Amino acid sequence: MVDAVLIQQCSDPSLKPAIVEAFVARAGSEDPLAVTIRSGNRVVLVPKPETPDEAMDLIRQHIGRNTVRVGITQYPAGLGIMEAGELKPDLVDACENLRMGTALFAKVYRIVMKWYGNPTGKNVLPEVLDDAIVAWQTGYFEGEAVFRTRDPGKVEGTEPGAIESVKNDAGKAEEPGDEAEREPAGDPVLGGDPNKAGIRIDLSGIGAK
Repeated sequence: MVDAVLIQQCSDPSLKPAIVEAFVARAGSEDPLAVTIRSGNRVVLVPKPETPDEAMDLIRQHIGRNTVRVGITQYPAGLGIMEAGELKPDLVDACENLRMGTALFAKVYRIVMKWYGNPTGKNVLPEVLDDAIVAWQTGYFEGEAVFRTRDPGKVEGTEPGAIESVKNDAGKAEEPGDEAEREPAGDPVLGGDPNKAGIRIDLSGIGAK
């Protein structure tokens, strides 16, 4: 589990810490140097990097040819990058990766919330969170490439205080399938920066004292 202090200091303020914990637990990694390479629906086996330099070298070798996810949030490394030389070590810095990843996930969450009609009912919010996490893993929601879709702006449920608690008893998501999110290297959008998770997050405690 990601350290609570790190979440408080580095995650996007529009997401409650409990949502960030659930997001990282199901879609991310506890290892800041984690690099996942996929070619279509196949995981490319690569040596586990031991240092930030090794992680960055690995990313540069595969960026533009394969789907590369990096760090605590498994951030899509090629997003907004024109060429490998533009990649920055921020990708494998725990705080910066969490900052970029949660900012982008917050946008994805808002996209899903808007599609649902910005619901506030505690019986709907678990499904919203599930779909947002799947959208993060695949890069798509209802046919839209969420990383390149315009941010719909603040919606109910993403502002500070909207979701007070999440029982984070979920495990890691299943291995993803075909990562259709493979973004072009020249994607200009940085909103902040793959099968479905079988375990849902229990949001029944929302609003409970």
